[in-house]
Amino acid sequence: MVWPERRLGAIPPVNVPPGYGVRLLRPHDAADRAEFLALMRITQLSTWSHERLALVCSTMLPGGWLGIVHTETGALVATATAQDTPDPLLHPAGGEVGWVATHPAHRRRGLGRAVVTLALARLAAAGYRRIYLKTDDHRLPAIRVYLTLGFEPLLYSDDMPTRWTAIHTALTAAPRTSRCDTPR
Repeated sequence: MVWPERRLGAIPPVNVPPGYGVRLLRPHDAADRAEFLALMRITQLSTWSHERLALVCSTMLPGGWLGIVHTETGALVATATAQDTPDPLLHPAGGEVGWVATHPAHRRRGLGRAVVTLALARLAAAGYRRIYLKTDDHRLPAIRVYLTLGFEPLLYSDDMPTRWTAIHTALTAAPRTSRCDTPR
């Protein structure tokens, strides 16, 4: 999915709900790395190792590892990254909103929307004109968030129109819940 260049000046405001706060994570901080890896495990968002995290951290913009913490406990409950990850074919000078995850106990509160908006704003502030994200077809709640924010499908292969028709059909048929957050 891509953020339309015509909307670079119209990034929605960040709305962090009461009881939560924004925190920048630090790539060289062992506690931040451990919290992130724990969140990735609980959200079952891919397989992670310290080596994989080091590779992802190497592509993050300064101030591009974003977290939302539960103020009562201080626990990291949502995250996203703003990464310099150009794709030679689709996004040669692209910046990526990556690794969006929300702890299952804190979903449906707008945290995914907030952390994606933070990453989007960080990439725009860094001068990226081409901002994209990757997701899976079955992550319907996340796709709903991305679409309502203003991201648009990128039809980069012959099967994409059929896939997006199926996604739109599923989104229309699925009961809509308020502020649904799902990992990338």
